[in-house]
Amino acid sequence: MALWNKKPVSKEVIKDLCSRFRIDPVSASIFARRGITEGKDIMYFLENDLRFQHSPFMFKDMEDAVDRILAAKEEGEKVLIFGDRDVDGISSTTILYECLKEMEMDVQWSIPTGDEAYSLSNQVIDAFAAKNGTLIITVDCGITSQEEVAYAAEKYIDVIITDHHNPGENLPEAIILDPKIKDSGYPFRDISGAAVAYKLTQALRFTKSELYKEDICLMNVLPVNEAYTIECIKLRNLAVKDRLFETIIPGTVDISRTKLLPFLNGQQIFVWDERVVKKQLSRIFGNGIEFNLMDLQQEISNLIPSVSGKSLLALKDLSKIAFYSEQPSTEIEGFYNLFVSFVQKKNAKIFPEDVKAEQKDLQLVMLAALADIMPLKNENRIFIKKGLSAINEGQTRPGLNELLALLNMTGKKLTATDISWNVTPVLNAAGRLGQPALAIKLFLAETVKERSVIAEKIIALNNERKRIMAEVMLFAEKAARDSLSKYDNKLCIVIDERIPRGVTGLVAQRLAKELDVPAFTVAFLETGTCVGSVRSARGFNAPVFLSQFDDFFLDYGGHDASAGFNFERSKLEEFLQKLERLSQTIELEKENSKVFEVDAELPAQYMTADVMNIVDNFEPFGMENEPLLFMSKDLKIADVQIMGKTEKQHLKITFDCGKNKWPAMFWGEAQRYHRDFEKEDRLDVLFHITRNLFNGMETPQLILEDLKNSVSKA
Repeated sequence: MALWNKKPVSKEVIKDLCSRFRIDPVSASIFARRGITEGKDIMYFLENDLRFQHSPFMFKDMEDAVDRILAAKEEGEKVLIFGDRDVDGISSTTILYECLKEMEMDVQWSIPTGDEAYSLSNQVIDAFAAKNGTLIITVDCGITSQEEVAYAAEKYIDVIITDHHNPGENLPEAIILDPKIKDSGYPFRDISGAAVAYKLTQALRFTKSELYKEDICLMNVLPVNEAYTIECIKLRNLAVKDRLFETIIPGTVDISRTKLLPFLNGQQIFVWDERVVKKQLSRIFGNGIEFNLMDLQQEISNLIPSVSGKSLLALKDLSKIAFYSEQPSTEIEGFYNLFVSFVQKKNAKIFPEDVKAEQKDLQLVMLAALADIMPLKNENRIFIKKGLSAINEGQTRPGLNELLALLNMTGKKLTATDISWNVTPVLNAAGRLGQPALAIKLFLAETVKERSVIAEKIIALNNERKRIMAEVMLFAEKAARDSLSKYDNKLCIVIDERIPRGVTGLVAQRLAKELDVPAFTVAFLETGTCVGSVRSARGFNAPVFLSQFDDFFLDYGGHDASAGFNFERSKLEEFLQKLERLSQTIELEKENSKVFEVDAELPAQYMTADVMNIVDNFEPFGMENEPLLFMSKDLKIADVQIMGKTEKQHLKITFDCGKNKWPAMFWGEAQRYHRDFEKEDRLDVLFHITRNLFNGMETPQLILEDLKNSVSKA
């Protein structure tokens, strides 16, 4: 019997969360049980403003990447965007291509088709060199392409790498934007390749601003007893570069002996209320020192009227970012947050076309995050919320709009789960069956007619992908089970001529889930190479394990839970022997017995439509943010129906919760009626809460995970 586990949480913790973040007790208990108790994490559940994303210029190499692209534009150079063939690569390629076209650059794109190798190749470089190309920008790939980047340099081609995969031991000699490399500068490592490409486009658009590459200092002066504290934050491209806090007693220190002068050297100095700041500086250093200050108070107040007439002391507590900070709010941090918001609003007003382009980009970033199963935390939540809101508000980008229409997904409120189950697999099918260019053309085509025709082709490819998968799984599962004993039940592997390379990842994913061990799938190419995919289970780190085969892989890489590799077919036996030997060293987490982790208990009186607001705050659901699992006890049954004509029938139970009746679906569990309970019984139930759309009407419903008879539950 499954275990229902509701972790105990202290009333003090719940009370503290309710007070600090102004949330209801149920939400507070869910956060506490999930170990989400810091403001910097809770912020991304309660907010959806793009202001909460990280600055693109936090990437150490971002300014270099931008300047190289601007130089290419200035010189009229030919630029190639080279991407991967999956949804992430397709989205990345589209995002950057559209941006460079907006900049009127000579740009083209390329991705592997058919049985071409993943990642950058010498053949691609040769073809581009023949066209007199001079700059390649990789998207969602390239971080392990040391040899190819070196080969490109021999052809006088520069390379900018934008990727999000785990790096190898040595990095290519290139400008690199990858949050997973050491000292990347970026504070969140788990964004998609499309998000990295989007960050690059953000930075490129920021170059229109008068503040690009300007060194700026925000200054504030605070009286502290008989002394004054000078607070400064140094910025470049809105990213914080340095901070200074210096407390000085007037008349005791010559300014030349302070840290202030070298800190301010070469900076524009912005202040809030120049008159007050100059007066305080005169008290500190005397009237003989002249500071060249720029007062921002009026300009910011004109654009953000709510701050007009307020001091920094009053403004520091109005900052939402400061609200979620674990540290006490300071005036200079409040000034910084206000300044960044001001610049972003100002640029949006001056360049409204960039706001529209960003909205289109974010829908692709959303697709990539969901398709690549990125953790649904930090700024990934903002990306997905923004992408979904644009679609649900009727502002779907070209290409995606036509695809959704053909999938009968327009006219209802879509969730991340809807996109993950119904949209990203369809787009991925184009790459899996060797035609990824179709998906890019879908997003770039100029007319509705063109896009609709392409969308129909992609849907047809997905239907073909389903047929192929059904055929492959007929023999793959047996072969995988038979392989377990050879590898000490630590992994399974399927190697077969009948497996198309495009479905190796899907097959491995299915097998890893079915057998609960890491799964390898290997296909053969006409080029004389083997190409494989591995999917993780029970804590297995795929790229780390594959690194042990570095001596004869042609290429490999990926994420912790999924990776790909290829090698010469002549080395197949050597690969299998080494795999068998190394399988003995694998340590897997214990097999999971069925344990349901309960997020919150809802008594019958709390079962109202308002609970959907709580669910909405925790959307989107996915990797590292599973759908909320609620528990209710002693619910009265109003009705029970058995549904379905197949062998696996379903239960529809209506619960009487006083003022409200709740419909609940228990999929494939019709046999439990009369066996575990009768209509007269009361039930304890575990459930998710979803929306059901029927005849244009949207109503909440429960999806049951388990149930117990309340009377006999002892």
